[in-house]
Amino acid sequence: MSVLICGSMAYDTIMVFHDKFRNHILPEKVHILNVSFLVPVMRREYGGCAGNIAYNLKLLDEEPLIMATVGHDFEPYAQWLCQCGLSSEYIRILDDNYTGQAYITTDEEDNQITAFHPGAMNFSHLNAVPANTSITLGIVSPDGKDGMQQHAAQFAELGIPFIFDPGQGMPMFSGEELLKFLDLATWVTLNDYESELMQERTGLNLEELADHVEALIITLGANGSKIYTQGECIDIPAAKPSALLDPTGCGDAYRAGLLYGLSNELDWSVTGRIASLMGAIKIEHHGTQNHGFTLTAFKQRYKDSFGSSF
Repeated sequence: MSVLICGSMAYDTIMVFHDKFRNHILPEKVHILNVSFLVPVMRREYGGCAGNIAYNLKLLDEEPLIMATVGHDFEPYAQWLCQCGLSSEYIRILDDNYTGQAYITTDEEDNQITAFHPGAMNFSHLNAVPANTSITLGIVSPDGKDGMQQHAAQFAELGIPFIFDPGQGMPMFSGEELLKFLDLATWVTLNDYESELMQERTGLNLEELADHVEALIITLGANGSKIYTQGECIDIPAAKPSALLDPTGCGDAYRAGLLYGLSNELDWSVTGRIASLMGAIKIEHHGTQNHGFTLTAFKQRYKDSFGSSF
């Protein structure tokens, strides 16, 4: 039994600005915005939503499969995936393109300004969800627009339940297109900002959005998360991190926790807590794929965090 993760693969260039953006961006001057941030700390990391989700799911002893389009510069990332025990079977290399590139600047308040070059991601529609395999669960995370729409439809046609995770890709879609995703998907996950945008674009409130799927999951950062399912709202507490070092990729770690719970048929209360703890572990480390643990250690920390086991 495998999870197919559709989404972006990218190199993340992460920079840290040792001040607050709000001290340098004047609201009354945004029409002539011209700012420069000195970033003495910079790292280049492996990233992209699909890569991050798969990395975190592998830490939980699952065997995820990544489906993505990448560029001619992908070889170092391919070697990293191999080192992590992750398959590249469904990753397509396009020689005339770059792999996606994200340039992320974070300030002292964990605000982020990101520039993203999609590169080969724009051609994600060249991939198709494979039929007649052991894939029993999927996720459509941020990717090329045509690819996201195509892969959602293919999951539905094959009868494979999947999470719709629009993330940073949400601005690409109209309200009508988002409603189409909701009708195809089994579950939807959003952060608090994305949930506001989803409501605005579709004209539906959270309860009405939840009626379209088996569960609607809203992450609220340090305030935990909420899971709307079967007419009720389950409050999930935030797991307490030991340090707050880097929020980049926390949402992807959370989504890996959701996929683990769904794959193992755990109830939503447990699944949400697993996802919450995954996000807490990620924020304790710089980069999106630099943390590690054994499943045994994770289960012990879950017990320490929530007072119960799974």
